Amino acid sequence: MLNKLSARGVAAYLNQRVSKAVAYGDGGGLYLRLRPNGVASWFFVSSVGGKRREIGLGSAIDVSLSHARQRAAEFRQAIVEGNDPFADLAATKAAARKQKFDNFGQFADALVDELSAGWSNPVHLRQWRETFRTKAKMLRHLELEEVTTDAVLDVLRPLWITQNETASRVRGRIERVLDAARARGLIASPWENPARWRGHLAHLLPPRHKLTARGHQAAMPFEEIPQFIHKLRQRSALAARALELTVLCATRTNETLKAKRKEFDLERRAWIVPAERTKMRREHRIPLSDRVIEIVTPLCESLESDDYVFAASEGNPLSQMSMLMLLRRMGFGDYTVHGTARSSFRDWAGECTTHAESVAEAALAHSAGDATVRAYRRGDAFEKRRSLMADWATYCASASVGSLPTDRPELEAPAAT
Repeated sequence: MLNKLSARGVAAYLNQRVSKAVAYGDGGGLYLRLRPNGVASWFFVSSVGGKRREIGLGSAIDVSLSHARQRAAEFRQAIVEGNDPFADLAATKAAARKQKFDNFGQFADALVDELSAGWSNPVHLRQWRETFRTKAKMLRHLELEEVTTDAVLDVLRPLWITQNETASRVRGRIERVLDAARARGLIASPWENPARWRGHLAHLLPPRHKLTARGHQAAMPFEEIPQFIHKLRQRSALAARALELTVLCATRTNETLKAKRKEFDLERRAWIVPAERTKMRREHRIPLSDRVIEIVTPLCESLESDDYVFAASEGNPLSQMSMLMLLRRMGFGDYTVHGTARSSFRDWAGECTTHAESVAEAALAHSAGDATVRAYRRGDAFEKRRSLMADWATYCASASVGSLPTDRPELEAPAAT
């Protein structure tokens, strides 16, 4: 029996804490293994030449259930055809370890190609490649052992003050490439990663928290949201409807733009974002307010199950930059889509409502509380979130009706302009 697991079930397993290693079978030799240290990974088991063989397919955080099934199917087919996929993969890995890389750039490109098999977001792949072709370009010609602390600092310093979040990601990617090179024996010991932050670069660069006043994304003050929504509704472009839905549902850009018709249950007024498209790799149910139903219903009328709701030409989803460019055209270029949709919502929920903090965090698909709290909390507060999102939608529309609702009577609504 194949496909015994589900994306929702896998997401639940990933939240489990186990005292000893345990494996859950999907059928056909594919298993999900949980370890006491919190590591979750896929592996495939079969018999070749009368011997039991096992091969890892990657972290369950990075590799989706559907991708793991695809890899397992490829291995089963190879065995049916009389091949030994275990030996083939071992030979491939051995060849990769012996491969000679002339410089840091060649190894970084090869590593990104390998890692990309477990990435579901093409933007993620593009950003990694851009890092080593532009931001860290001055390292490309260096041999791996020639990448020193000074060389890393030459890359980071021009970005650290003005583009701190970008610089932090660049540093992390350089560190991972160098760690991978060391693990493959391409860098001789003794050696210490020159891109390591803790106990190393932390003493040479200003702390990140002193450079970032609020979060990582420029957020629109929630007081400005009603006027912004009022202006947004006057635009007929599909990107405007996508941005409005993103704000009303407090979702991430990728969750909105990659949304498909089959994810929306209009009868139950719910949007179910599958685990493979969420940051936490857990299925996220979103209650839909009246205004979101108004946006989605006409868009879904003529769509097939797998069609994108916010589709551009030839059925492809809108560009990742479409909503950000709309913000800029409207004169709100100082803010990001992420900050406008999520940080503004969270600030409003905390400042202007009496909804529980855990409910607001659940609306953002965040894991509230420590590991013990999460272990005992299995629900997602869906019905409570329905009330919260309805209040948020009413607040967002308040510039049109001339009042700002709040469940704190002592908070007066600013006059609409």
